[in-house]
Formats: sequence, C-alpha cells, structure tokens
Amino acid sequence: MKTVHEFPRPVRELENVWVPLPDGTRLAARVWLPEDAEEHPVPAILEYIPYRKRDMTRDRDDQNHPYFAGHGYAAVRVDLRGSGDSDGVLEDEYLQQELDDGVEVIRWLAEEPWCDGNVGMIGISWGGFNGLQVAALQPPELKAIITVCSTDDRYADDVHHMGGCLLGDNLSWASVMFAYNSCPPDPAIVGERWRDMWLKRLEGSGLWLEKWLRHQNRDDYWQHGSICEDYSRVQCPVYAVSGWADGYTNAVFRMLANLEVPRKGLIGPWSHKYPHLGKPGPAIGFLQEALRWWDHWLKGEDTGIMDEPMLRVWMQDSVPPTTMYKFRPGRWVGEEVWPSPSIETRRMALAPRKLEEPGTSVADQPMGIRSPLSVGLFAGKWCSYTAPPDLPHDQREEDGGALIFDSDPLPEDLEILGAPVVELDLQADRPVGMVAVRLSDVAPDGKATRNTYGLLNLTHRDSHEHPTPLEPGKRYRVRIQLNDIAQSFPAGHRLRVSISTSYWPLAWPPPEPVQLTVHAGTSFFELPVRAPQELDGRLRAFEEPEAASSTEMTLIEPEEHRWTVVRDLAEDVSTLEVINDEGTYRLEPTGTEIQRRTNEWYTYEDDDFGSPRGETFCIRGFRRGDWAVKTHTRTVLTCDRENFHIRAELDAYEGDTRVFSKNWNTSIPRNLV
Repeated sequence: MKTVHEFPRPVRELENVWVPLPDGTRLAARVWLPEDAEEHPVPAILEYIPYRKRDMTRDRDDQNHPYFAGHGYAAVRVDLRGSGDSDGVLEDEYLQQELDDGVEVIRWLAEEPWCDGNVGMIGISWGGFNGLQVAALQPPELKAIITVCSTDDRYADDVHHMGGCLLGDNLSWASVMFAYNSCPPDPAIVGERWRDMWLKRLEGSGLWLEKWLRHQNRDDYWQHGSICEDYSRVQCPVYAVSGWADGYTNAVFRMLANLEVPRKGLIGPWSHKYPHLGKPGPAIGFLQEALRWWDHWLKGEDTGIMDEPMLRVWMQDSVPPTTMYKFRPGRWVGEEVWPSPSIETRRMALAPRKLEEPGTSVADQPMGIRSPLSVGLFAGKWCSYTAPPDLPHDQREEDGGALIFDSDPLPEDLEILGAPVVELDLQADRPVGMVAVRLSDVAPDGKATRNTYGLLNLTHRDSHEHPTPLEPGKRYRVRIQLNDIAQSFPAGHRLRVSISTSYWPLAWPPPEPVQLTVHAGTSFFELPVRAPQELDGRLRAFEEPEAASSTEMTLIEPEEHRWTVVRDLAEDVSTLEVINDEGTYRLEPTGTEIQRRTNEWYTYEDDDFGSPRGETFCIRGFRRGDWAVKTHTRTVLTCDRENFHIRAELDAYEGDTRVFSKNWNTSIPRNLV
C-alpha cells in the first residue's frame, strides 16, 4: 500500500476533544482538520465505535482519518459512551442510548465552527451497524453513510445466529467484548478519575453472553437496530461494502434490493477488513473511492460515482482449498440494478449421490444422514479476520459425515452471482434438529473447496419469531438459502452439495443426535447463473490502495497466531484451539505499551451431543511509566439437553495487585436450539 505524506490541504490533529451530551456525559473524540477549516469550514466524517481511539484503533485511525482531512474534511473518531476515554458504562450493543448519543454527536459536529453543517458516517462492523441505525433516526445533518461489513438484520446476519442456529462466534464475540469492556480509560486523557471510571465499568458492563443467550429467537431485542424492520426510515444515500470471506455479504444484496434511497454495493474477496487493507487481495484504493462518494454527497461535486453500476463484485476464480489466501484470482463484474435481470435460476434435482441437470426425471428415494460432531472442525470461522488463518480447508474429510450430491463434470465454464438455495423434502426423528448445506468446487484431482454454505434450525422452518418443534416422521419441505457468492467454476470441475446434521463449532449442535431422511428426487438445488456481461469490460478501474502514515510502533513481544485441531484418540476428545495473540507493542506517540491476547478452545467427546464446550481466555494490558493495568477474562459455555451453562471470571490488576474480581455461574434454558 502506498503511504501518502503530503495532502492538498495541510492537516492538524486534536488528540482529544470532549463532545458534551445533554445529560452532562462527555464523549471523547480525536479530530483531524484541514489547518484552515475554521476560516473555510468543511464537511465532517464521523466514525463512532467502542474500540478505544487512544490505543486499540490508533494505527488504523492514523491511516484513514488524516487522509480524509487532507482532502478537505473534518475527520472525527468518537468513543461510544462507556468505552475508551468517554464517560459512562457500556452495557450492550446498539442500545437506544448509543443511537441517541450518535444523533447528538452529529448535531454537535454540524454546529462546530470548522464544519459547514454537512456530516457523513463511515464505519466497519460496529461502526457500520450504527451508521445504518443512526441514519434510520434521520438526523437532518447526516447527508450520506458508508457502511462496511454490517447488517440490516441483527438476527439473520450477525455473530449471534444463522438460520436460527446459535453460532460459535456468539461466544467468541461476547468474550472479545467482555475483554474490551474491562479496560480502563487513559489517565493522560481523563485524569485522576480514571480508576473510579474503571471500577464502574468492571462492575456495571455485565456479561453480554448471558444477555444474548436469553434471546434465542428473533424477538424485539434483535428487531431493535435492524433497519430491515422499516427500510423507508433510512433517508440518506448508502454505500454498502463487504467481502466474500466476511460474514456480512448477504446484507449488501438485501439493502440494494430494499432501500429506497440512492445506494451502491461493493463486495471484494476480502475478510472483515476495510478494502484498502483487504485480505485476501486484491486490496483496492478504497479511501479514494470513499472520497468520490463524499465529494458527491457532502460537497455536491460531480465525481461520476453515481453514473456507475449499482453493484460491483469480485467474481472469484476457482482455487485449491486452504485456510488463508494472500490473493484470490478473479475479475470485477457489475450490475446496473439489484435484483438483476441478467441472473437466471438453474434448478437441479438431488438424485442419489448426484446432481441431475434440469428436466431429468428422478424417482423419490429416501437417503438417511446422522452426522458425527466432527463435521465442522475444518469449516473455518463464520466471519474471517485472516488472523489466524481461519478459512475452510479441504472439504473431503467434512464430506465423510454428510450426504453428498455431485454434478457431472461441467461441459463449460459456469459462473454464479447471488444466493444458491437448496429445497429439501425431509423427515427427522427428533423434535429439534439442524441442517448445514455446503456448495463446493470439486477439482479433477478430488480436492473440494467450499464456496458458500447455509444453516437452518429446522424448528425455524416457518418462522424465526415463533419456532415450532418437528413432528418425528412427518415430511416437511424446507428451503435453505446459502450465503450470496460470486464464483466461477471451470469446465471439467464438479459442483458438490453436501448436507450434514451438525456443523460444530461454527454452530452449536442440537440437543441430541438427529437422523434426517432426505428424499432424493423431490429435493432440489437452485443456482443463480450469470453469463459474462459486456458491462464488465467497461468498469472503471479502482486505484491502487493508499493511506496516510501508520502509527510508529515498537514490538516488544512477538505475535502468535495458530489454528490447531487436536484429536486425542485414547480419550476420544477433539479440540479446536485458536490462538490470536497480538503480542506486546509500544505506541511511540503516547508511550503506551499494550498487550492483547485471546485464546479459544472448542471441544467435544465421542458422539456425545451434551459434550460440546467452548472456552475463551483474554488478556488486555496497558503500561506507561508507573501506570500499569491488566485484565483477565475467562468464559466457559457448555450444555445439556435442556440448558446452556455459563461460567465466567473477570479479574483486574493494578500493578501486581488484584483490585477487582467477579464470577458468574448461570444456566439458561434452551428454546428449540
């Protein structure tokens, strides 16, 4: 990536600015401005997240926000109430208080002497979520947003659930926020009150995993903050961005189809990253693309961005399976509108062990499957961060515990864009069950690369709001929509649909083993086929990635990233161990040393559906001069047929002295999960 040192307008930085709220709370902001902004006011761009502007996101902020400021914007990075150096206690995601505070921040920005009254919001993940949610509140000063790796539906597409199944990332992400919420503000910003603020956070933030597990269906809790409840509430232009290795691509397609405002969609090969930092590559000049959006909507300049196709995606070429790619070969393709009239549905029948071409007559034949808990150990993470390598590996071992249906070798290249769907005619022998469906690209040498997948909790077959148990032995027709994808399959390769009844630890398994009977011949697979378009060759090329200078940092202890599967054959216990250790480093601008480590373990024993266990352990540490603090958080989630069981620990240290300790031990009834 190119580092830009000089900009059209010189930039000055304000390390901390207090944003006052009506109730007396102050939010901490870091601000970058053109030096002459008070004489020549500029639009403001807000990023509003809980990840600690002073340290944890400092490097990314230093690359992004001065770049915008140098091109004529006030770039403002604000810590949420209760996070970083802001006042208060953060008690959950996307609370109404957070959104109301966001509206007040936007009003404050518009009234500052260096702002011309026009405001945009940009954010990835949490900041992408609340950008959409704040937009739905319609603050008049908010003129446009860029939302990256976010969702319009908090139940359908987030770390918590997928198809009504409980995701393993629900535990993982709850544990990450458990650690974040345990961190103190910086005394250099807040002064001597830092310790009192810290203790209030330690006591008051709560155990978010418990809060989330008490909402296993799509109830009011998840509907809050989901703009899909009323898309018309969003009245400003929206640029929605994601990547095929990310967990949030489906939302881009839904928002393009349902929003009523000017909108654009962009999906590359990336994981959960801003596209100029995108991995797998190719990364793009995303900050330049963002400027084209802002210049159009905040400055009224004709940049041509709205003359280009509504949707632009990276059509991925076939690759061998592995857990990390530096680069995904492919090409950019575009669609003027979405849904696109250029997409045709190809419907194939599921025959015994085969995918039959359209028009083939296939007799009804029952096929049984009861998957072992091992199916899923090589599934990768629901949402890839590419640290450690966390993409799905060769699917052949996973396929050993699944029903598989292979096509004949493709006579010519085939490309798809959109969401494949599997329609199953099935029976179950238990009242609660799940189905996982994978689409893989099988090369002539037999290696199978997973392209997309979908999950369905079968008790949610008719409704995520009001699930109902299955009647054992009764036949049901269910549709499982796989994640949207753009994928090219070469001639000579085969398509493979794989169906399993478990997918641990990507998703929590049902309470007991389930035997599914799938009726081949009356079950079908639908592919969204897209022929290459003339428009694809006329797309404007993205510029090369560039950004402002990174933060000067000194590495003190090295990073460690591992993803290891261990099978103890003597005890018949299998474990997935994930080590994500960012090491210890010093931020030279502030002199702060930071330690950040997260370990995760996911285990099961034999074929015991009461044995799955998830455990996480996080360390967060800060040191500067005589200020030294550290927190340890541990969370363990287990289950039996009737309940989930949570044990959690939080310990905080000042120097070598433990200054806070709290334990949780609770059980939550399973609700058809």
